[in-house]
Amino acid sequence: MLLEGRVAIVTGGAKGMGRAVAEGFAREGAKVTIADLDMAAAGEAVQAIEAAGGQAMAVMCDVSKRDQVKQMVDATVAKFGKLDILVNNAGGVIGKHGKSTNLESLTEEAWDTVVDINLKGIFLCCQEAVPHMKKNGYGKIVNFSSLGAISPPDAIPHYHAAKSGVLGLTYDMAAELAPHNIHVNAIMPGPFRTPFFDTVLESQSPEEREAFFAGMGKIAPLGRIGDPQEMVGPVVFLTSEMSSFVTGVVLPVSGGLPLPPRG
Repeated sequence: MLLEGRVAIVTGGAKGMGRAVAEGFAREGAKVTIADLDMAAAGEAVQAIEAAGGQAMAVMCDVSKRDQVKQMVDATVAKFGKLDILVNNAGGVIGKHGKSTNLESLTEEAWDTVVDINLKGIFLCCQEAVPHMKKNGYGKIVNFSSLGAISPPDAIPHYHAAKSGVLGLTYDMAAELAPHNIHVNAIMPGPFRTPFFDTVLESQSPEEREAFFAGMGKIAPLGRIGDPQEMVGPVVFLTSEMSSFVTGVVLPVSGGLPLPPRG
């Protein structure tokens, strides 16, 4: 029970790595707010946590909207009494903005939408959460970046720029908030099998999807794609007392990527 007595928010917690982390937190004793736009999936996650004996609630939140972020944080503190942990997992490239593109064809609308979700959203969530953490003299923040921030596998400049910005924001907050006993770290996921790829694969057959993930897995030195459950351990480490002297760290969870060329 590494998180016994803690209260956590996981944005984008209804599916994929976010849901795995939320359920992992509950198993470790935390009370969890699952924030997402998909309330049906968020409700299913809450039911799963409660069925296993944990405590959770679902809150609808578009992290790019300040009023919704404030409501998410306020609802968490009202129900659970405090806020100790914030996992900024919400993000991605959505709908028509989820296709690979290039600098010259990238629209300003797509840039604003994707940067708002992936970077501005983390800024807003931290800005609303930090005062509660300062009040209690304790906080753990984990920001989800992407391996694409430093090693883009394809041309998605708005997404990769936003995820690079997450790293800069993490370093800055780690330095600023350390005197308040608030730890800020980032995770760079590599290839994971999550709903992130739904837009890319929407027109493909099940066989083509399997071939896509198999090919992606071959890129990693470990030879396979990650499972969302494999994100739980790293995030629990960064949000528990196991990382009591760790802040300002960017942790790749990527199957060994990126490694320098051999030979």
